[in-house]
Amino acid sequence: MNMGFYFDQTRCTGCFTCAVACKDWHDISAGPASRRQVYTQETGGFPDVSVSFLTTSCYHCAQPSCAGACPVGAITKRPQDGIMMVDKEKCLGGDKCDMCLKACPYDAPQFGVGDNPKMDMCDFCQERLGQGKDPVCVGSCPVRALDYGPLEELQARYGRNSHAQGFAYSDEVNPSVLFNPKE
Repeated sequence: MNMGFYFDQTRCTGCFTCAVACKDWHDISAGPASRRQVYTQETGGFPDVSVSFLTTSCYHCAQPSCAGACPVGAITKRPQDGIMMVDKEKCLGGDKCDMCLKACPYDAPQFGVGDNPKMDMCDFCQERLGQGKDPVCVGSCPVRALDYGPLEELQARYGRNSHAQGFAYSDEVNPSVLFNPKE
């Protein structure tokens, strides 16, 4: 089993609630580092313009390049559910190493501010999952654009589309994410 995310790009309004709730829940300091980001894509030209949003996080890839790039083995994939975990005690820190960030095609590994910040990324809100709750990003979305679960169950519920505006699927890492793209 591999856990994954589903994102309905047609529902997202770009309100950033998922990213703000994540930073708040995980007590991440103000600044550029965040376990979840929201990007805006503008396409077309007047009078035919379109705006879409893409929320991203660690995609808990089937073949994660970040784990292989870490020289000290601080990033591992849990065999029971495919969730990527970071051992911050082992992490060399952003000032000494950023090999995981360079290896990830989705810029999921994040480094905060300060002296040699340790790497951080989405872990599906492990403490919440243990309490039977949704990840905070999913539970906070006011338009229900996010969902999560075992990838096979998400595929049965939403289909197998792995493409969306602003997202480039990588066969090399095989991210565990599905989309309802905005056309």
